[in-house]
Order: sequence, then C-alpha cells, then structure tokens
Amino acid sequence: MTAHAPSKAPNNGWWRGGVIYQIYPRSYQDSNHDGIGDLPGITQRLDHVAALGADGIWLSPFFKSPMKDFGYDVSDYRDVDPMFGTLDDFKALVARAHALGLKVMIDQVLSHTADQHPWFAESRSSRTNPKADWYVWADARDDGNPPNNWLSIFGGSAWQWDTGRLQYYMHNFLTSQPDLNFHNPDVQQAVLDDVRFWLELGVDGYRLDTANFYFHDRQLRSNPGRGQPDGEDPAVNATNPYGWQRHLYDKSQPENLVFLQRLRALLDEYPHTAMVGEIGDDDGLARMAEYTGTGPDGQPMLHMAYCFDLLGKQRSAPFLQALFTRFLAVVGDGWPCWALSNHDCVRLATRWGGEQPDARLLRLAAAMQMTLRGTPCIYQGDELGLPEADVAYEDLQDPFGITMWPSFKGRDGCRTPMPWASEAPHAGFGAAK
Repeated sequence: MTAHAPSKAPNNGWWRGGVIYQIYPRSYQDSNHDGIGDLPGITQRLDHVAALGADGIWLSPFFKSPMKDFGYDVSDYRDVDPMFGTLDDFKALVARAHALGLKVMIDQVLSHTADQHPWFAESRSSRTNPKADWYVWADARDDGNPPNNWLSIFGGSAWQWDTGRLQYYMHNFLTSQPDLNFHNPDVQQAVLDDVRFWLELGVDGYRLDTANFYFHDRQLRSNPGRGQPDGEDPAVNATNPYGWQRHLYDKSQPENLVFLQRLRALLDEYPHTAMVGEIGDDDGLARMAEYTGTGPDGQPMLHMAYCFDLLGKQRSAPFLQALFTRFLAVVGDGWPCWALSNHDCVRLATRWGGEQPDARLLRLAAAMQMTLRGTPCIYQGDELGLPEADVAYEDLQDPFGITMWPSFKGRDGCRTPMPWASEAPHAGFGAAK
C-alpha cells in the first residue's frame, strides 16, 4: 500500500510583515529570585510584548543543557532545563501568549548538540556502535594533525581529538558542541522527530540557529584562504581567524537545501506555522535568497531568513543604499527578516550611536526597520534604547569573549538583565544578582 503524503495545512501568512520580538530567557524576568530569568517570568511579561504591538515572540533556547554556550548546546531536545522551569511552565507560556494573540517561535539548534547529549556519549564510545556515524568523525593525517584546515568560530581548529575513538570530531563552535552528521538519514529523522515534538505542543514556528551549517563537504576539502579581512565587512570579525577563510566546504552545502525542504514539509502539516533561518555566510544576501526560494525538488524551504548585514557598525547612507539596492536585485521574491540587534552582537544604541547615542537616531533606525520589505525582529530592550553594558573581564560568562578578549569582549554586554523598574533592586529583574 502506498503511503500518502500529509496534506498541507492552511497558512494565514501572519509572518509576512508581522513583528517578532526576541526574548533571551536568562535575562528577561527572574520569577523565583535565583538571579536567572525563567519561563514563568516571561509569561508574567507577555502583556508588555503584546502592548508593543508585536505579532509573535522568538524564545532563545530553554532546553536541557550544560550551559557551556548558554542553551545553544542542547543535551535533551524534548525537555526544559530546570533553571528555566518545566514543560508545564512552557505550556502555560504558550497558552498565555495565544490568549494575547501572540505567536510563539522557539530556537532550534539542529547543527550540533552538547557533548553531554546521550547521542554523542554513544557515538564516541566506539567506531562500531549504532550511533558511531551520527557525528562528524575523521581520521588524523599521517602527521597527527586534523584532516583539514577548518576553523571554529570560537577560535582554533574545528577538530577535537578524542582519545577513545582515536579520531577527530568536528565542532563549528565550542569543543563541547560536536556537529551532527546530517549525511546520515537516521540523524535527519531523529532531528525532525524532535522538531515535531514541539509542534505538537502548539508552537507556531522556529528560529533555526545556523541554518546553513547542517551539512559539511563529504570529501573534507580544506577551505581556501582569503587573507586578513580589512574590517569593512559587517559579517566578518577581522580579529577572528575564522574570517580569514572562504567557507566553501564546512557549511552551505547543496545537501542543505534538500533537508530544508523536508523541514518545511513538516511545518506545512501544522496550520499557520513559519520558520526563519539564521544565515551566516560569506555572501549572506545571496544565501538568504537561495534559502527562501524553492529547493532542488521544486519545493519551498524557509519562510524567512536573515543575515548579518545590518548587525555591524556600518550605517552610512551609501552603505545602506548599496545594501538595499543589492537586496532588491538578489533576493527577488524571497522574504527577509530584518534585525538590527540580537543576542550575539553589540546593542544597536552603542553600535550605531556610540557612548552617548542620540535618541533621534534610534527612532530613525526603528522607522527604517519597520518600513523595509520583510519581517522586523526586535531584540528585547531595543524598545527602550538600551546601550551595551560594559562587563568587566572577571564577570564575563561568554566563552567567546573570554577567548577573544580584549579586542572582542563577547556577547555578555547585550545579554544583561532587562530593566523593568528603575527604582527597584536590579531594576525589577529579580531579587538576586
């Protein structure tokens, strides 16, 4: 008997031009006074988001995690980390958001897991176990060096030696964030099953972390060099050697498009859902156009995508005119998501306005963002014009900043607690530091 494909659910297109409000759970509202934001705290503050006129929220990761990268290292895709609450707390959040007319989008970190995920524990145990090929493993070269020159975004080689298997495993980020092997069909199915779990709980869509990182080159070819960047490209951190390569083989592979079609087909089984992909690529606009189009089989992929072109320091009229002119020429019918800030970059007020930002500039930036063709994504606190916080080295939490200090201070400065009441202890975020 031939199995029939699931019927496509209706989609009201709420995401086209709707406003998404990003919430970083650790720093939004602390409801139990332990110094860490949590899901009940977010639920308490959803009226604020609704009053802003937002159409939906994007929640950064709240899944079980050892928190080496603050939730972007997932050890259980189907449960809430106790520091944030429980599954029942999440269900209550969704119910309250829906009652206020807000959609709920959650982060999905699919390209890699935590090294404490049971999948990786099994994979690294031997070369013959059932999950031996669930992660990207490779033999050393004859001289003991890694198989190629791929680099981690967080510094150093993208390969970590494992003394048990006597092989290297790939990690685009921390050594504690091993990359899944999406060339393995079983990995793809396991990931899709985890995505379905949250759709069944009522989420309205996803923000896909590193959406172009799922597949690597099967031949493990080395990336060509580009020389030291001049610092003018907003998508490149000139102080990080990662930007010295053209990333032709460690990400953005053709197979990625086929998987995104499968992911889109899954979402299309659920009414009014949408997903936005984070695209970190040498040519973000071109990749954004590709990923919001149709895939190799003629099927749609991402509903929306965003790249990093507006997340740098450049804001001059010539720069913006050139960017939007190229956008119109390249993206075509694709639908962009425009962000001026998020949890990974210096806050807009400081990045574009300096130490004493002019409130008129921030209002003008917001007006520009709201008038662009696409979906605006607002990062928590930007509605207040919050500046970047100056965090002392001894107080840093972000491993990226600790590694790259002092030229790059990391991401802690944009992740400090949301101020709710100026006269209250810790500005109303909670009772504890």
